[in-house]
Amino acid sequence: MNLDQLIKDCIRQNRKAQEELYQLYKNTLFVLSLKYCPNEAEAEDNLHDSFIEIFTNIKNYKGNGSFEGWIKRITINKAIMRYKQSYLLTAIKDDFSQDDTVNESEIDFSLDTILSFVQELPHQYRLVFSLYELDDYTHKEIAIMLSISESTSKSNLHRAKQILKLKIKSKNTFYYSKQKNGE
Repeated sequence: MNLDQLIKDCIRQNRKAQEELYQLYKNTLFVLSLKYCPNEAEAEDNLHDSFIEIFTNIKNYKGNGSFEGWIKRITINKAIMRYKQSYLLTAIKDDFSQDDTVNESEIDFSLDTILSFVQELPHQYRLVFSLYELDDYTHKEIAIMLSISESTSKSNLHRAKQILKLKIKSKNTFYYSKQKNGE
């Protein structure tokens, strides 16, 4: 069945069409949710809530832009709303050393490892990092979405990158010391 027909059938609340649409996009939206949620359980909850929102509002999709872009925006907005309801957006103070550069040759991790590093970031940093670096939002757009200033968005992105660099360096140091010890 083509996507246009699938959308029309979902508007008519056809359960088989809804199941087909779910099967078609569940993996994509779950991976997207993982970028914004601190763990798999919350990502699953976000995925569930997103599909409820998608099926409730699918009649409002007008065909302007891609359907996948439309459902991704819903998924991201759901994660942000979940975050806003759960966590107070406040400035976080961190002290980082100035030597936080990482060479590309030092980055030899699986996607799961890198994603786990992102998920370990403080909530506000994770949201800003994911929105800016992974989904190409501007600081102005992020500021509006998260109800923060643009400078706070920039600062949070910088701090997120510093934390990630430290995690990468720490993981590499651990990995290389294990290799030297023959483990």
